[in-house]
Amino acid sequence: QVQLVESGGGLVQAGGSLRLSCAASGRTFSMYGMGWFRQAPGKEREFVAAIRWSGGSVYYADSVKGRFTISRDIAKNTVYLQMNSLKPEDTAVYSCAAVLSRWSTPSNSYEYDYWGQGTQVTVSS
Repeated sequence: QVQLVESGGGLVQAGGSLRLSCAASGRTFSMYGMGWFRQAPGKEREFVAAIRWSGGSVYYADSVKGRFTISRDIAKNTVYLQMNSLKPEDTAVYSCAAVLSRWSTPSNSYEYDYWGQGTQVTVSS
């Protein structure tokens, strides 16, 4: 089992920044990668970013490239999502997820084994 706890969400004005954190506990030694997804009201969950735990390869959705940065601290079993130049359309509940086995498509939510409870990010215009 892997437990994931997100933090760092909140209300920010357009153009501002936030940093989300996701702390993992449990079988963290088994993790292959972690990702961030978001879901806005009335919309489907969408991929934001992912990072391979070993090696640090990163993947981004086109909508956030150049604005968001995913990183991890292996010693702290924590993944971060630095979000800059935020836009109102970034408003959503952001959730982190972990995958234990090798992934074929990091952006596919069905490949992830464990999920956090989510944290709200609201960007005002």
